[in-house]
Amino acid sequence: MRVLAATFSCFAMIGVGSAADMAAGAAKAKEVCSACHGADGNSADANFPRLAGQHPDYIAKALRDYKSGERNNAIMKGFATTLSKKDIENLAAHFAAQTSTLRSKY
Repeated sequence: MRVLAATFSCFAMIGVGSAADMAAGAAKAKEVCSACHGADGNSADANFPRLAGQHPDYIAKALRDYKSGERNNAIMKGFATTLSKKDIENLAAHFAAQTSTLRSKY
């Protein structure tokens, strides 16, 4: 029973330690992303994807792939290479928490 309790305690501590900083994500979005994607991830220009409401794992993977070159876009690579692992986590959480203005016609 003690081993089980210790295991759950470790998992709880891992979750707390890896929590995203929403305020830092919002600040980084304003600084780096807002010109194209909008500060809340609702781009007004159809040439730039709307990030609001996207799954955080999707956003984080896309940013990591731009950073590594696995996903090819010169503009996004330039921005992504400046992001730390924590920046990516914070941005993903920020955009995932935003409400998308994208609506279906049907």
